[in-house]
Amino acid sequence: MSEQKTHRAVLHHVTLKTTRLQPMIDWYGDVVGMKTMYAFPGGAWLSNDSANHRMALLASPAISDDPNKLHHTGLHHTAFEFASMDALLDSYVRLKAAGIEPHMALDHGMTLSFYYVDPDGNSVELQCDIFGDWNLSTKWMTTSAEFAANPIGAPVDCDALVAARDAGASPDEIHRRAYAGEFPPTKPLDLRLPM
Repeated sequence: MSEQKTHRAVLHHVTLKTTRLQPMIDWYGDVVGMKTMYAFPGGAWLSNDSANHRMALLASPAISDDPNKLHHTGLHHTAFEFASMDALLDSYVRLKAAGIEPHMALDHGMTLSFYYVDPDGNSVELQCDIFGDWNLSTKWMTTSAEFAANPIGAPVDCDALVAARDAGASPDEIHRRAYAGEFPPTKPLDLRLPM
């Protein structure tokens, strides 16, 4: 028998079931710039780039909320990447002014990540690559003793990061100081996991 070639597929979109179709459309529009490509009472297709859709929402009267969602297996979060730390911090400032704040923020070493909760209680990560280069951040993650010692990273206070940036700190300096624990959060982290 001949050897079969494995073709690489890339992630195209995520589909979520919802009982809150319009609030979900609005939230993803506000938070990550999703535009509605098509919507009807049973769902919507959204995109924030040239793809026909990057997120789909399915709505049905047969769907119900799960009050024990955090205790069940399933998706923990989806992630969206900004091109720079400045873009991530600017987004944080804009969203905070709109009353949308992260439930957790971490400097993971290879990414700076702020986690938000959508209207259905799903966690959504907004991040930037610390190295600005996936090859470099992948190499650091897979070979660094620092990452092996602490794969979750350092909890951070987003306002302190913005203040450091506004005071003239470079992205490299902000990361170095954040990963060293200089910007601890002022409130407990909500890991969106049962404790």
